Amino acid sequence: MAAPSRRSSRATPRRNTPPAERAIGIFDSGIGGLTVVQALLRLLPSETLIYLGDTARYPYGTKSADVVRRYSFENTEFLIEKGVKLLVVACNTSTAVSFEALQERYEVPLVGVIAPGAVAAAAATRNGKVGVIATEATIASGEYTRALRRERADLEIYTRPCPLFVPLAEEGWVDNEIARRTAETYLRSLRRSGIDTLILGCTHYPLLEGVIRETIGSGVTIVDSATSTARAVRDLLRRHRLSHPAGTGATHFFVTDAPERFVKVGSRFLGAQVDSAVRIER
Repeated sequence: MAAPSRRSSRATPRRNTPPAERAIGIFDSGIGGLTVVQALLRLLPSETLIYLGDTARYPYGTKSADVVRRYSFENTEFLIEKGVKLLVVACNTSTAVSFEALQERYEVPLVGVIAPGAVAAAAATRNGKVGVIATEATIASGEYTRALRRERADLEIYTRPCPLFVPLAEEGWVDNEIARRTAETYLRSLRRSGIDTLILGCTHYPLLEGVIRETIGSGVTIVDSATSTARAVRDLLRRHRLSHPAGTGATHFFVTDAPERFVKVGSRFLGAQVDSAVRIER
């Protein structure tokens, strides 16, 4: 699962850099968005990435929509100040409650993590029954249901909040009895529903994919929104002629609290590539 090796640094690209050579900005409520970073590293190795993890205010999944929108605006403004050419909202909760507001307020091209996953799931399902697992706020927003309906109005959609998956992923408890019992509790009814496709609607959840797949059954196609999002980023860069022509790639990490913990937990996502992170003030 390791991504291609590349440099991480405290330096960031200057704003007078030609547009195609500027960085891609990514933000998340904490560390889960590193699954999107991992997918981008694989698909777009020549691109420079700037990641902001709002670790001081994590998690977003239990906060009100107004609060999540305010945090999302602040994260976006930080990355725009870095001169990014495209912004990835690598948080399902933030995408669910803030994406339209971000599009209205900012001119930078935006990619969220909900629409790409919905497109992939609608294309993958054979029997028209799709499951979605995510945080409570993402499920309550109804955004996955709306996105799936836009792709196929005839889909049967089954949603389940799975809040304990996030702390399990961050603690590295992804392949033990606690993870298996939690997955069984959350996924039992989805298994009985007859779904043949399941969206992992939180960027932490790919770390638990083994346990989720074991629980839900081998006949169910699992859609990782991180991979789908990376493909959407690649396509948007091509449409806007913003793909880096010949970059060597670099990744820069910023957090709002506890950079040491970010490096420790982030290594579960990206290995030694998360070797440092810069703390910014909020």
